[in-house]
Amino acid sequence: MDFQLMGISCIFEVIMILVTGGTGLVGSHLIWHLLQKGEKVRAIHRFGSHLEQVIEVFGYYDNPSGESKATPVELFGKVEWFEADLMDTEMMNEAFDGVEKVYHCAAIVSFDPEERQKMITRNIETTVTIVNLCLEHNVKKLCHVSSVSALGSRYDGEPVSESDLWKPSRKRTSYSVSKFQSEMEVWRGINEGLKAVIVNPSVILGPGNWNRGTAGFFTRIKSGLDYYTEGITGFVDVRDVCKCMIDLMESDIDEQRFIINGENLPYRELFNQIADSIGGKRPSKHATRRLAELGWRADWLRSKLTFSKPMLTRETARSGRGTTRYSTVKIKEALGHEFIPISETISWTASKFLERK
Repeated sequence: MDFQLMGISCIFEVIMILVTGGTGLVGSHLIWHLLQKGEKVRAIHRFGSHLEQVIEVFGYYDNPSGESKATPVELFGKVEWFEADLMDTEMMNEAFDGVEKVYHCAAIVSFDPEERQKMITRNIETTVTIVNLCLEHNVKKLCHVSSVSALGSRYDGEPVSESDLWKPSRKRTSYSVSKFQSEMEVWRGINEGLKAVIVNPSVILGPGNWNRGTAGFFTRIKSGLDYYTEGITGFVDVRDVCKCMIDLMESDIDEQRFIINGENLPYRELFNQIADSIGGKRPSKHATRRLAELGWRADWLRSKLTFSKPMLTRETARSGRGTTRYSTVKIKEALGHEFIPISETISWTASKFLERK
């Protein structure tokens, strides 16, 4: 009888899931989605991070049913928060106690040339730590959040796919280098027996920190953004990213990577939609190549004179002019996933932006 009871208790045992980058855009939204499924979540946050932003993110959802009947503060209390430096192996070893699944969402995103080496080193070394600990603790599966910047390029006008391999180039951003080399660590772990999937999201949109990242687009456009570029890239709703990650982790799929992309859009069209959704002014001046090159140099000088971070860098100026489209064939075939239209993403994010302001 005792053995039967033990067997029953094992069946209903809740799996501990570890999420790195718990206060970031993807991490905080992912935690909300995991809690809706009744998952037990341990989230890593760095020293001095703003945990109140996670409660804000939880409040952006309408709480339809189940666990979501809890208030954002109550949901926040269900998370086991773990303060740690991802590069500190001893601290992270403790964080892995009892963990069976890992979502590695943490990464530095910066295009500041003065932060280049720090970002590359930290993004790679934190992934090394996560992969090694997954192997040591016999973690059942890892989901690594990479980026479309870790993919190859195409020059024939066709969309980039998962089979297009990254190659070194002077045109590569420091962030691209860091994400590609981080992916290599995950593939190394796979070769050593780790079950893992890699997701390569395009530019992720959704409500979050209104002063940085893509949520900062809404603040800048509301304040008055004059210039637009003619570049084209992929954009995706943060909810789509979270759903694809969870579905992949709950499937038998491993040893593969997937592009997560909602739509390929010109930056100008995106900025126009954002401006219309928040009652702002559409950017009306075309940032030509010559103007962009002058712009980042002028902003570099301004940052030096004012001892502040540059708002425009060579990497951001040049990437904004690029034209790259991304394929979603593989993820749709694997999961049957249908993406949220970016117009709906903008409307949702704009409504939360206006409520917040």
